[in-house]
Amino acid sequence: MRRSFNFINFIIFLFAFLQSGLTLAQNNIIIEGVIYDEYNYPIPYASVGIVEKNIGTSSTEDGGFKFFVTNKELLDTIEISSIGFQSLKITVQDFIARKDKTFILKEMITELGEVSIESPRNIVKKAVKKLKENTLSNKHKLGILYRRWSVEDNICRYFIEQYIDVLDRGPSSYIQAFDVKQSRNSSDYRFIKNEQDRHALKFMELNNPLRNGPPISSYDWKKIDDTFYENEDVIVLQGNLRNGNTITFYIGFDTFKIYKIAKNTTVMNQGKRLTALYIYKNNNQGKLYLSYHKRQWEGAVGTPDHIRRAMRQAGEKERNYIPISYRHEIFVLDLENDGNKIKFQGEYEQKDMTLYKIPYDKSFWTNISIPPATKFYKKNIGELESLYDVPIETQFQYSNR
Repeated sequence: MRRSFNFINFIIFLFAFLQSGLTLAQNNIIIEGVIYDEYNYPIPYASVGIVEKNIGTSSTEDGGFKFFVTNKELLDTIEISSIGFQSLKITVQDFIARKDKTFILKEMITELGEVSIESPRNIVKKAVKKLKENTLSNKHKLGILYRRWSVEDNICRYFIEQYIDVLDRGPSSYIQAFDVKQSRNSSDYRFIKNEQDRHALKFMELNNPLRNGPPISSYDWKKIDDTFYENEDVIVLQGNLRNGNTITFYIGFDTFKIYKIAKNTTVMNQGKRLTALYIYKNNNQGKLYLSYHKRQWEGAVGTPDHIRRAMRQAGEKERNYIPISYRHEIFVLDLENDGNKIKFQGEYEQKDMTLYKIPYDKSFWTNISIPPATKFYKKNIGELESLYDVPIETQFQYSNR
């Protein structure tokens, strides 16, 4: 009788285990692939996802993408779109069934070069004026994967990665609040350990020309190119300041939507150079929201006394300054634009992102749809690993206890 009872318990346990595994599999269908143009060059920062449900991601600089769907999305359509190319659509079912997950986008030729348009300055003014109308300006929550590499003496010596919920109202306003949900970091090989006076997310906001910076009217604007995006001709306009700083806007010819921003700053109060990129895509209501961001700040700090002593002891020439930089990469992995579903606590203390102490949750990082590793990611992590030949996963394991 006891043996029969144990056997029945085992069957029940086995059934429950298999059911939980099946449920997990159903809830995590991986959508992963790579996007190229007709000449076999990868297409970076393309919008990939199910627009109607605000599910998706952006392709990496190497054209790769990865995100999760469930069985509820099997009949939905994945759309792949990028500036300068014809969009491509495929159902989730067909995507899964397809063995070759390589997608080729065809270049879209625009004829705007032959069309008489108004002055670049007026186009920019109209785009800025329609910013609130064209972007997701109601309260919404972005799920952001934020990566920062700390570089000292031209070598990456520290890496931190966080998943952050951000309460936003779009580029016509400011970030309302944010909540650091998960965090992990590498071993810390820095010898200067420079700290920022606020979370790096706030610098992403402050460096966005739409949110902050010199007035748009202070730039000298000119058209440098034209292209195409999502059934609309796009005008590429560059603004130049007298000091050499530039910003570049990709603006829809009909809608005046600003789809992409590139910034190059060489004259600044702190540091010697900053480059930044902001990519926006449409949500299910046709409103733009941030989907990808990358920037690099370069500067220098005075050589600390303990480093000077180490230089003297090693017989090296003392240096007055040590070059430092921060390299950032941000993917927006989730969007919630139903205000009734948004619950927020928020962080209000201003401090460097390394000072947010979040217990390490390995299962979270195992199950989240981390974007494929790019050349940019591999370069930074490679520098970090080369210092003491310790793999990044090992550093995560022992540095986040």
